[in-house]
Amino acid sequence: MHQAKNRRKITSWHVIGAQLSHFRRAARLTQPALAEAVGLHEDTIGSIEQGRRALKIDLAETLDELLDTKGALAVAVAKVPEREKLPAFVQDLVEHEEEALTLLSYENQVMPGLLQIEPYARAVIGCLYPPLDDDQTDAWVAGRLDRQRLLQRKKPLPILNFILEEVVLHRQLGGPDTWRKQLQHLRQCAELPFLGLQIMPTSRAAHASLDGPLLILETPEHDHLAYVEAQRISFLVDDPDQVSVYQQVYGMLRSQALNPEESKGLLDDLLGES
Repeated sequence: MHQAKNRRKITSWHVIGAQLSHFRRAARLTQPALAEAVGLHEDTIGSIEQGRRALKIDLAETLDELLDTKGALAVAVAKVPEREKLPAFVQDLVEHEEEALTLLSYENQVMPGLLQIEPYARAVIGCLYPPLDDDQTDAWVAGRLDRQRLLQRKKPLPILNFILEEVVLHRQLGGPDTWRKQLQHLRQCAELPFLGLQIMPTSRAAHASLDGPLLILETPEHDHLAYVEAQRISFLVDDPDQVSVYQQVYGMLRSQALNPEESKGLLDDLLGES
């Protein structure tokens, strides 16, 4: 598999880390000394200074007080864009996703992030292990909801298609009330003129993507990319030969799933509105 070339990006966390390093040196403190003062391991301070670990707002406030930096770190953390609060393995996708002309998605475990309501998204993220703390959870939920601006974009209008395994419709993440509201939202999305929704019935014994989720998108430059994700690792594939294979897989999936009208009928049956 060819993975899209990784480019080292300078993020807000790199800038904040450099600021912390400067302030620490100005205070004539070593990393071990600063770590001891705030009750952390020195490797944690090192990771923050290198931009590899996000600085949480409460720690930023503590460091500002300790280093007498007049709130500079806390202000910088508060100004970090929502995209950069997402997990690293999602950030590359988000950059392409928000400008995509076409987006084709297949999901087999949970609702696609672009179609999740807030309580459902919180329930999904709450299932991660090891568990996230409250600040991380809030940031990831906010980032996921922010991605949904794609559905409100007018120019150029995105063309979207989602294929979901039927089992996703029966998994009551967040409890019965959240589950029902999520199904209602999904049904509403199915009426959007630029969005196609198809359900892969459980009765379909075999289909073209039993090996996992898949997302294919077209950029404004008409390049085609495939995004494959599993267990917190991901591949953004730009090799035309490989992307072509994924496009063939998705084309077969569309022929094997219920069509949009049949899929809406299945949702109506689940909601008791048939």
